[in-house]
Amino acid sequence: MRRPGDHSRTEAARRDQPAPSPLAAEVLRGLQSERKTLPPKLFYDAAGAALFERICEQPEYYPTRAELEILEARAPEIAELAGPRCALIEYGSGAGVKVTLLLDAMERPAAYVPIDISRDQLCTVAADLAASYPDVAVRPLCGDYSQPLELPPLPPGARRVGFFPGSTIGNFHPAEATAFLRRIRRTVGTDGALILGVDRRKDAAVLDAAYNDASGVTAAFNLNLLTRLNRELGADFEVECFAHRAFFNSAASRVEMHLVSLDDQEVHVAGSTIRFEPGETIWTESSYKYDAERLDSVVGSAGFRVRMRWTDSEDRFWVAFLEAAD
Repeated sequence: MRRPGDHSRTEAARRDQPAPSPLAAEVLRGLQSERKTLPPKLFYDAAGAALFERICEQPEYYPTRAELEILEARAPEIAELAGPRCALIEYGSGAGVKVTLLLDAMERPAAYVPIDISRDQLCTVAADLAASYPDVAVRPLCGDYSQPLELPPLPPGARRVGFFPGSTIGNFHPAEATAFLRRIRRTVGTDGALILGVDRRKDAAVLDAAYNDASGVTAAFNLNLLTRLNRELGADFEVECFAHRAFFNSAASRVEMHLVSLDDQEVHVAGSTIRFEPGETIWTESSYKYDAERLDSVVGSAGFRVRMRWTDSEDRFWVAFLEAAD
């Protein structure tokens, strides 16, 4: 444990550090703010992506099973609304499991653009889908979909339909969610659409269990973020000196994930010293849970309207079909 005042690096050595990279600058902004935060996109290095796939298999984590239930039952209806020869653009393609249900149901899809920040997984998924769907132009794009991106060329005349599965829209604070959906609205255009996965508000006990699985996979996923910072930024977090904490904040209608400092300690990141008090946390993720009114407000402010909304057999999750509105 590094106590405050233990300096393994000299001040002169820290002054000689080069200017921080964009990643380091973003991390330092979050860790040096009054309320320490880190962006959830940092979860998804290769190890984090693999851990998330394991999270989806945990019995407590219902969103994946609920969404798959909806897609399996409603894919033909979704495909009919999307129309023939559409270009499907998936934000956060992950393992590429859910999109196959749509591609199988769609009438002669023209193109598929998987967008993901995890390059290794993206390349594997894109190659597999290109082999499985030889008539579909598979054009992967590696990048941070929360930022503006330029899409690869798409077949002319193809209707652009976004696909944002999972409960990832909940990771954005409401104003951020509206801004993100507005960017998608500009990308898909005036005749475009978006297929959106939305986790519904429900009993706090169900939510708390989903983000604190008994096997500890979500905890490992959260703590892996520190391991990534050690590897990529030369930080010296002692991972065992932090603990995973997740809980439902009912007033804000969101699950919060935090990393809790277990002692008084200092950590060095990109030439800067970050001080932690016992019990102080790094807020790593929010996952907002939606009711109909909240969903209509956010998507309406972004220039979409809800055309259809399907739920699972236990009313835990929605898949919504949004159309561009004037």
